[in-house]
Amino acid sequence: MTTKKTPPSPEGASGPFSELHPPVSHWAREVRPIDPGFDPAIRYRLDHLTKPLGSLGRLEEVALWYARLHGSDRPPAPKGTCVVFAADHGITAEGVSAYPSSVTRQMVLNYLGGGAAISVLSRIHGFTLKIVDVGVDGDLDGLPDLVHRKVRRGTRNFIKEPAMMPAEGIRAMEAGMEMAVQAAESGATLLLTGEMGIGNTTAASALAAALLRHPPEDLTGTGAGLTQDGKLHKIRVIDEALARYRPLLASPMDWLFSVGGLEIAALTGFIIGGAVRRIPVVLDGFITGAAALAAVTLIPEVRPWLLASHMSQEPGHRRVLEHMGLSPLLFLGLRLGEGSGAALAYPLVVAAVELYNHMATFEEAQVSQAGPG
Repeated sequence: MTTKKTPPSPEGASGPFSELHPPVSHWAREVRPIDPGFDPAIRYRLDHLTKPLGSLGRLEEVALWYARLHGSDRPPAPKGTCVVFAADHGITAEGVSAYPSSVTRQMVLNYLGGGAAISVLSRIHGFTLKIVDVGVDGDLDGLPDLVHRKVRRGTRNFIKEPAMMPAEGIRAMEAGMEMAVQAAESGATLLLTGEMGIGNTTAASALAAALLRHPPEDLTGTGAGLTQDGKLHKIRVIDEALARYRPLLASPMDWLFSVGGLEIAALTGFIIGGAVRRIPVVLDGFITGAAALAAVTLIPEVRPWLLASHMSQEPGHRRVLEHMGLSPLLFLGLRLGEGSGAALAYPLVVAAVELYNHMATFEEAQVSQAGPG
């Protein structure tokens, strides 16, 4: 009979090892309530454009969401910045991914070379694309178009020890916040989330299971192409890790640092950064959804700043979105990640805002409105 060893608490702590660390508590104070003062004017304009009432469907909801977050009944045209955070995962040593970790570095080079889906979509739709190394297990020094914010070369194997020390997780979150601030200062009015990291569906499933208190089998999928047996093994790995950590952990940050990823922590900071800088955020798939779940669990006031681009094939994505009360714009059967879903939703946001801003009202066009009934 073997005895399971309890993973050590980071930095020698006993019990929960993190509360709301100082940078995050400061960010929480910076997320100010949304001013509903423009809501009547926005709704009036939507209802008086030259169309049947509500006939643009979800596009009207998107226009209202965007305009009220920008605090204007004539909001700025969407100008998007997509940030893809890349990092590796120590948990891949447990055989939870169909691809080797080396693919993370190779895909970063593909992004920079313009050959990946997100690269093509950024060219098609004209948004800014930034690739950030927060934890790739490989040498990417000297690449001029890469944002270098490496915290360490991948997380630790979280079935044996916590994925990150608190200081490492905070550094990754700060890198995400920094990218949100830079985007704001460059004139972005919309943030798009993206990620790359072999093994990150395992980390996202573990984090979502912990924060939602759902069994891993309800949330875990095949990732980048596992067989059914591989998926069952992945579930067992997550289940064992969660069982070991539950007696030690309490706060969302405990779980983020223990079973999350450096790119997930960076995305959490980036998403919070959108709310801090008052810029709406378009979420991509399951990985960015798990980061958003962490952000909203830490700071509930972040929730209104989020738009779900699509519903991933990963089963955990639906539960994460339902928990946050988010309804996806698209159902395309995607499971690519890297910001592809957010990029595909981007032109819909642009269309919604441009229709709202530039369609004529009945009065302006001198068109008769519908009568009573």
